[in-house]
Amino acid sequence: MTSTATHPGSATCDVVGLGANSVDYVNLLPAYPRPQGEFAKMRIREQTVTCGGQMATALATCTQLGLSAKYLGATGTDDNGRRIRLEMERRGIDLADAIIRDGRNQFAIILVDEGTGERIVLWDRDDRLALRDREVPPDVLAAARLVHVDDVDQVAAIRAARLARELGRPVTSDLDRMTERTEELVAAVTVPIFAEHVPAALTGQADHETALRRLRRRHEGLLVVTLGPRGALALDGDRVIHSPGFVVDVVDTTGAGDVFRGGFVFGLLAGWPVNRVLAFANAAAAAGCTRLGALNGVPARDEVDHLLASGRHRE
Repeated sequence: MTSTATHPGSATCDVVGLGANSVDYVNLLPAYPRPQGEFAKMRIREQTVTCGGQMATALATCTQLGLSAKYLGATGTDDNGRRIRLEMERRGIDLADAIIRDGRNQFAIILVDEGTGERIVLWDRDDRLALRDREVPPDVLAAARLVHVDDVDQVAAIRAARLARELGRPVTSDLDRMTERTEELVAAVTVPIFAEHVPAALTGQADHETALRRLRRRHEGLLVVTLGPRGALALDGDRVIHSPGFVVDVVDTTGAGDVFRGGFVFGLLAGWPVNRVLAFANAAAAAGCTRLGALNGVPARDEVDHLLASGRHRE
C-alpha cells in the first residue's frame, strides 16, 4: 500500500519540515562497549522505546514551544511507522501531507553511556521510504513562514530549499554528514546549521571560525555550527558570535542537535538578534539532555527560560 496525501488548499503554518523520523530503541549502559575486557559484555541498565529522528524531533520542539508545524516525509507501514505517526500527531505536528509507503520505517538502536550521556546510534531504513524530489509540494512550502530541511533525503531537501527560497521563505538546515551533494544543499538553504565535524570536512580547516570564514566565500547568509556541550558558533556577516553551552545533569544527548534547531527556528521566527537566538537554542538543547530519548527530552518553554535565567554557562 502506498498513499500520498492531497493538498488542494494548505493552511498557513509556522514551520514546514522535510526530513527523517525514527523509532529509537534506547539502551542505557554502564559504559561504552569495547571488544575486549570488562565492557565487552555488560548488562543493560535501562531500556526504552521512544520516537525521534532529526526532523520529527526538531518539529516536536517547535510545537512544544508554541509554533505550528507540518511534516513532509515518508513513514512505513510497519508497527514503527504507526508508532511514529501517532506520536507526531499527539505532539501537534500536521501529517496531512506526509506519505505512508510500503516498507520498514526508520529505526535506531541507541547505546547511551550512563556516565556521560554520550551515545552511539545504529540505524536503518527501507530504501523505499526515501522522499523523492517530485513529492515536494510547492503550495505547502508557500504556506509556511519558514522551511527546515535535514540531509537524509538530500535530493528532495535541495528541491524544497530552492523552491522555498524562490518563494521568499527562510530555509534552515540540519547538516550532519558529508556527501557529494552536501555543498549543493548548503548553497540551497539560507541558514546552514552544521554539526561540529561538517565545516572541517567542507573546507579542510579544523578551526571552526576559520572554516566558517572560508564558507563565507560561498554563502552570504548566517552560518552556524553546533559544538555540543560547548554551545554554538555563528558567523553573522563578518561578526563571529560564540554562545556557550549550559551546565545540566546529562542523561542522554540523543536529539540535542535537533532540539537546538527547533529552538533556533523559534527564536528566528520571533525576530530575535542572533546572540539571543543562539542562547535560547543552546538552553533548549541542554534541557533536552536531562531525559532519556529524543522526543522524550523535548523541553517545555518554562524549562528553557529557567535554564537561560540561571546563567549556568559552561566555561
